[in-house]
Amino acid sequence: MTGVFQILAFSYLNPFWWMAVAILGYKFFALIDAATRREDAYRAADKKTKGFWLAVLGISFGWDLLFGANFLGSIGTLAGLVASIVYVVDVRPAIKALTGGSGHGGRSNTGPYGPW
Repeated sequence: MTGVFQILAFSYLNPFWWMAVAILGYKFFALIDAATRREDAYRAADKKTKGFWLAVLGISFGWDLLFGANFLGSIGTLAGLVASIVYVVDVRPAIKALTGGSGHGGRSNTGPYGPW
C-alpha cells in the first residue's frame, strides 16, 4: 500500500495523518496558485519562469500522491515542502505586488464601472 492509499489507511486520530494531509493541502495550494498567475509576472518580478515553478510544485505534489507524504523519512517530501514554502513566501508576494493582488493583472480596487 503506497501513495494515497497509505495516507488514507492511517487512523484519522493519528497526528502524523493530519500533518500529511496538511502538507498535501499546502502543496496543492501552491501548485494551483502558481498555475493561475500570469507568465509575464514571473519575469517582471525577476523570479524563475512559470513553467519552472509548475514543474517543481507539480513533481512535489505528485511525489506525495504516489509515495505518501512520509515527511519523517522521505527526502522528496521535505524538498518539495521547502520548494512550496519558498514559492508561497517569496515568489507569490512579489507577483501579487506587481499584478495588484490578482492573478490576472489589473488593479485590486476595481469596481463594476472601473477603478474607484
